[in-house]
Amino acid sequence: MRKVVISLALICSVVFAHTLKDGVDALENHQFTKAFEIFSKFPNDTTAQFYLGIMYANGEGVEQDYKKAFEWWEKAALQGDAQAQTNLGIMYANGEGVRQDYRKAIGWYEKAALQGWAPAQTNLGNMYANGEGVRQDYRKAIGWYEKAATQGESMAQYNLGIMYANGEGVRQNYSTAKEYYGKACDNGNQPGCEAYADLNKKGY
Repeated sequence: MRKVVISLALICSVVFAHTLKDGVDALENHQFTKAFEIFSKFPNDTTAQFYLGIMYANGEGVEQDYKKAFEWWEKAALQGDAQAQTNLGIMYANGEGVRQDYRKAIGWYEKAALQGWAPAQTNLGNMYANGEGVRQDYRKAIGWYEKAATQGESMAQYNLGIMYANGEGVRQNYSTAKEYYGKACDNGNQPGCEAYADLNKKGY
């Protein structure tokens, strides 16, 4: 009897995962109604919650509604989903669906950043660099940018280039700035390409 139960559990798991994948595939193929119907069948699953938030935020298959996007992402974020946590941070930072609150934005960014999620690390670096919700601290900004940059996050690489070019939190070093701009460019960051070309023309 125990083997039968285990087998059924495995079968259910496979079907469940396959169904969510169908939802993702439908979303990527712009079959929004189908995707929404599939994700709505699994309201307690973080993947479904995350994508439902995406659909409400972008108005894909449903009327755009930042408050509902926030609600779905919050459900996923409270279960530890780093992408959802980052998106909540963005919503608090921009005042989308909620009252703008930089401190809450930082709180959510930190949760995701500590899980190693590079976009959250970059955004947290931005908050420290700009002094939004925290005392401006270029060194802490650089620390978070570096964590994200080592994962190939192009915006973090570009921002490090700016920090080195301007001597913010570090000794000014155009060669190092150029190196980071180059890395950002290699990862598809157009401003990084332009900054790299500019320094190259100046002989750095």
